[in-house]
This record gives sequence, structure tokens and C-alpha cells, in this order.
Amino acid sequence: MAAHRPWYRILYVQVILAIIAGVAVGHFFPHTGAALKPLGDGFIALIKMMIAPVIFCTVVHGIGSMGDLKKVGRIGLKTLIYFEVVSTLALAIGLAVGEIVRPGKGFNIDPATLDTSAVARYVTRAKDESIVGHLLNIIPTSFLDPFANGDILQILLVAILSGFALSRMGDVGTRIARGIDTASTLFFRIIAMIVRAAPIGAFGAMAFTVGAFGLGALRNLGELILTFYTTAILFVLLVLGGIARAAGFSILRFLAYIKDELLIVLGTSSSETVLPHMIHKMERLGASKPVVGLVIPTGYSFNLDGTNIYMTLATLFLAQATNTPLSLGQELGILLIAAITSKGASGVTGAGFVTLAATLTIVPDIPIQALAILVGIDKFMSECRALTNLVGNGVATIVISRLEGELDADALHATMAHPVAASEAFAQSPTE
Repeated sequence: MAAHRPWYRILYVQVILAIIAGVAVGHFFPHTGAALKPLGDGFIALIKMMIAPVIFCTVVHGIGSMGDLKKVGRIGLKTLIYFEVVSTLALAIGLAVGEIVRPGKGFNIDPATLDTSAVARYVTRAKDESIVGHLLNIIPTSFLDPFANGDILQILLVAILSGFALSRMGDVGTRIARGIDTASTLFFRIIAMIVRAAPIGAFGAMAFTVGAFGLGALRNLGELILTFYTTAILFVLLVLGGIARAAGFSILRFLAYIKDELLIVLGTSSSETVLPHMIHKMERLGASKPVVGLVIPTGYSFNLDGTNIYMTLATLFLAQATNTPLSLGQELGILLIAAITSKGASGVTGAGFVTLAATLTIVPDIPIQALAILVGIDKFMSECRALTNLVGNGVATIVISRLEGELDADALHATMAHPVAASEAFAQSPTE
């Protein structure tokens, strides 16, 4: 049992207070808030510097110690099928809600009157990222290149190949795998130190968001924001909650278990800031290392439920706001296009906006300059996207572990019985 600590030393309490302080500073002192951006950027950079070694060590040790390569392929196939089913469902829900609620109705915006300079860079990035180009970009220019640029899919590719090679090296491979596992302990110790700075990062990021974009943007597009947040919450509670129940655990208790990570993501608007922590926390929950190592990193590009809901909902919003009529066939076409373009997104802030731009470049009916409407609120929408993405990947990890028979049911039930206590115990000794 973890020793009782004063409330002010509990991480999630510190993050909550930091977020409140950040909103206050950004609102009442906007210039000061905008100037605090380096605090959030610095914290995100510290976490991102640890992502490559953590993913590499987790995946290599998991595959290398597994031995059965067919099992690795089976886990990968089940993971991709699960991702595709749930992601498509998220896209469909966003489309349905957009059609039913119609949050863009009545805006009557003439795209020709919009200032498109703010969205020019997003459109350029979207046009440059073709499907073939994205697939080729998964292959790094050298073995060490992914560790320098931090591309998650490139890191995953190198780690999988290394794990396969290690599994064929017999006793030598076993010794190397043991050394890699020891190295991962070092990296998680470093992460434990960095995470203590999360309140500072959350404070800086939130102060910048409110100071630079202002709370006024929330009022101007309030119906869209409310619709998106409500849809995402219902998706987590009903869809992911139903999946969780079928897998033998409560979604509410799971949310309580990852409360620290959720608050850090809320403060930084990026799910990458908790990727290493989630890997280790899912292992403590009872999922096996090979499953965690494959599902979590892959999910950051292929299982973005929040981003998927946003893409179809925002696309319909822009069509409605610019009075662009869409037939049922065109809406289904948007769903199919979004299913492809969403696979290029990641947990980085703003990636959802880029994939939305990529979708609109392929859908000629909706004027792409209409994206300018959403620039001012994208940081606020990014928080909800990242939170939903994080929960979706956590649930996926437990589900795939159970489907593969790699889930420690005793550890899961013990943790879910007292999720807050388990989370606090992890925060005090995350590598034990």
C-alpha cells in the first residue's frame, strides 16, 4: 500500500491547479500567457526525446523473448482489424452527428471573404502527404534516423525487425534481450523524473492556448465545440465502455486509473506526452509486453478515435457553414476518404487539423479555404481529440491482450477494484 501523501504533492492535483492557473493567466494577461509557450514546448520535447528508446526497448524485448514469430503476426493482424473496425465506427458516428445536429447551419459564410493565410501551411502539408509518400516515409533513411527524428512508425518498423532478428539468435539473443529490458528500466526512471514537471508544462501550454487564441473563440463556435465534446464523451462512455465491459472491465474505473495521463494530455493537447507512461502503465494493468509494445505505438497512427470523429463532424460543419449541399453518396465518399487520410495522423498537436486539410483537398465540393473558420478553436478541439485517442488506445491494448490470452486477469481485477490507489502507487514507484 502506498504511503499517504499530502494532497499538494499528488501529481493529478498539481496538474489540475496548473491548468486552472494557466487559463487564468492566459485570460487576464494574454500577452504573458502567450509568452509562456516555451514551458509547454519544453516539457513535450523532454517526453518526445524518450519515446524512441522506450518503444524500441519494449518492442524488441517483447518480440525477442516471445520466440513464436507467428504469434507476433497474429497479434499484429488482430490489432489492425480492431483498429479499422473501431476507427470506421468513430468516423461514421461523427458523420451521423454532423447530419443530425447540423452545427454549421445558419453561418452562411462566403468562403471568398475568408483570410486563408492562416491555413496555407496546413494545406501545403496536406498536399505534400500523399498515401504512397506516407507509406514510403515509414522506411527510415538509416537505422538510427528514427531515433533522431522521433517518427513513431519508423521506430516501430526498426524495433520489429530487430525483435525478429533477436528471436533467431538463440542464447545470444536471449542475453541481448535481457540487456535491452534492463536498459528500458533506466529510460522509465528518466521518464518518472520528467513527468514530475508535468504541472509546469501544462501551465505553460494552457496559458499560451488561452492567451494566444482567447476564450472568445469558444463562444463564437460554441455549438460545434459542444457537439464535438459531447459526441466524444458519449463515444468513450458508450462505445468504448461497451467494448471494455465485453473485455471484463469498467471504462469509468479505467479512466480513474489513467487520470494522471488524461490531465497531462488535457494540459498539453498532445497524447504523445504520455506515450511512454501509458506503455508501462498498461503492463502494470496486466497486458503483456509484446501486446503493449505493438498496440500502443501503432495505435498512435492507426487508432485515433477522437481525430476520426472530428474529421467527419468538422467536414460536415464546413459544408453546412458555407451552404455546400452534399448528397448521401458524397457523405459516404467523405467517410471513405477520411478513413484513409486519418491513418497519417499522430498524437502531435495539430495533426488532426492537417488530416482534415488532407481530406478537403480530395473532396472538391467543400471549399478548402473554409478551414480558416476553425483555426481559432483548433487548440481547444485538439485537447478533446487527444484525450479520446488516448482512451481508445488504452482500451484496445486490454482488448487485444484478452483476445490473445496475454492478459493477467488477476492484475486487471485487482487494479480495477481500486484504480485510484493503483494509479497513486504507480506514480510513486513507476519502475518497480
